Amino acid sequence: MRSISVAGIRTDAQTFSEAVNTFLSWSDNAEKRYISTATAYTLMMADQDEQVRAALETADMVTADGMPIVWMQRLLGSRHAERVYGPDLVLAVCRCTSERGGRHFFYGGREGVSERLVGALRTRFPDLEVVGAHGPVGDVSADVPDEATVQLLNAAKPDIIWVGLGSPKQDIWMYTYRPHLQASLLVGVGAAFDFLSGVKAQAPMWMQRSGLEWLFRLSQEPGRLWKRYMIYNLRFVLRVTSDLVAHGRQAP
Repeated sequence: MRSISVAGIRTDAQTFSEAVNTFLSWSDNAEKRYISTATAYTLMMADQDEQVRAALETADMVTADGMPIVWMQRLLGSRHAERVYGPDLVLAVCRCTSERGGRHFFYGGREGVSERLVGALRTRFPDLEVVGAHGPVGDVSADVPDEATVQLLNAAKPDIIWVGLGSPKQDIWMYTYRPHLQASLLVGVGAAFDFLSGVKAQAPMWMQRSGLEWLFRLSQEPGRLWKRYMIYNLRFVLRVTSDLVAHGRQAP
């Protein structure tokens, strides 16, 4: 991994396979870590919210979940940087651990989504070891973890806890709960629960690769997502353009 500041936040530039290999090695390690998968919206929230900034700065890995971050990483020197997208990461890791071993817990999602996700993953990977699923999740405190939640997750003894609360809620949750959980790895994967369970449609691959996934998602949920994409994406463009000018580079 190579650390690159994008919009004032440290991100980790890497190929997808490098991220998966690092992930697997960390899941086997006794050291406690957490991974944030960041979009432009995540970085802009960190720019205005100190709790979100602290969560990202403390994370052991901040992946480029969105293509605009990948483009910035490449522009700033990491030519081989790739998108490390939550749904793809879940599938790749579940595929590997279904063969080599690894205990999974899926935490988050709306009512019934985590259970549907587990069913879909077990259909793909019959040997996948899932030790629990729980959702939905209420408000997240940045200071005090819920003791019942801590007991639930520790009693299941997972190696990996997948956190599907949406960003930046999941980042704050991992920052708050990481010291209290025994699992080796917590991973925030945003809408992956909805996509992989079939609750929501994913953008076509060509839209994902060209950075237009936001447009597809906006067309699916305009009432919920218009502010995220129409306001925060614009803020991201203005912020990184300003940063590039300050560093004597031209925007792509």
